[in-house]
Amino acid sequence: MDLQGVSHRFVDVAGVRLHVTEAGSGEAVLMLHGFPQHWWEYRDVIPALAQKYRVICPDLRGAGESDAPPTGYDRETLLGDVTGLLDALELDRVHLLTHDWSGILGFLLCLRNPERVRDHLVLSIPPPDARPDAQMFARMLRYGWFNLILPWPGLGPWALRRTGLPRVMVGGHTAAMPVDVQETFAEQLRDPARAAAGSALYRNFIQREGMRILRGKYSDQTISTPTRVLLGADDRVVRAGSLHGSAFDIREVAGASHFLVDDRPDAVIEHALEFFAQH
Repeated sequence: MDLQGVSHRFVDVAGVRLHVTEAGSGEAVLMLHGFPQHWWEYRDVIPALAQKYRVICPDLRGAGESDAPPTGYDRETLLGDVTGLLDALELDRVHLLTHDWSGILGFLLCLRNPERVRDHLVLSIPPPDARPDAQMFARMLRYGWFNLILPWPGLGPWALRRTGLPRVMVGGHTAAMPVDVQETFAEQLRDPARAAAGSALYRNFIQREGMRILRGKYSDQTISTPTRVLLGADDRVVRAGSLHGSAFDIREVAGASHFLVDDRPDAVIEHALEFFAQH
């Protein structure tokens, strides 16, 4: 996959080779993808942000063209991957744009290493101080039932490789992503190593840390990083009206579901340019 003005290279972080794409110059914006995606998620956002910033979009461990080792999908290792990448690129501080599970990683990074993050624009993930209502948990079971399958060793990798589950996960939660793009993201999971990596990611990080946030594990910890949360108004699970008591700036984006970057890249660009310019 190529995009005009984007360069590709590989960076070794603690023995894992990470594929990194870059474009533009200026203050750095680190953009982290969700599951089951990779850097291509930001294809429609990169050109606009690269006119003002140095945009950096890595494939995280197990995704895209990065290595997919059998281990390392826990909180500490994944945080180490991000800080190690920043060190390797000699970046002291970055603007941070995250989506889906990388939003959880972003919140943890802001708690652990606030000096590395100027500001954080997070998409489609509840902030750690929000109290979700019962309706949201009910929607999680109805529309996110695959979360009960993916963490299981054997079953999870098989479902990702041998069934149409990746397409269901994407197609059922997007308002505008073309079918061929959905297939681009699903295709990588036909590789046994990447399917196993996806299951391990769910088992060791997404499900574990996601539930910690939903249970209020981090609600008493203060995030000093300027943060804005964008939620798709048509998201089947995470809705602003179901999140109570949060001190974060939460905004809805019309015409978008969970895959907000694909559904409304124009809104992501608008918010990113306006928000990052403030800090």
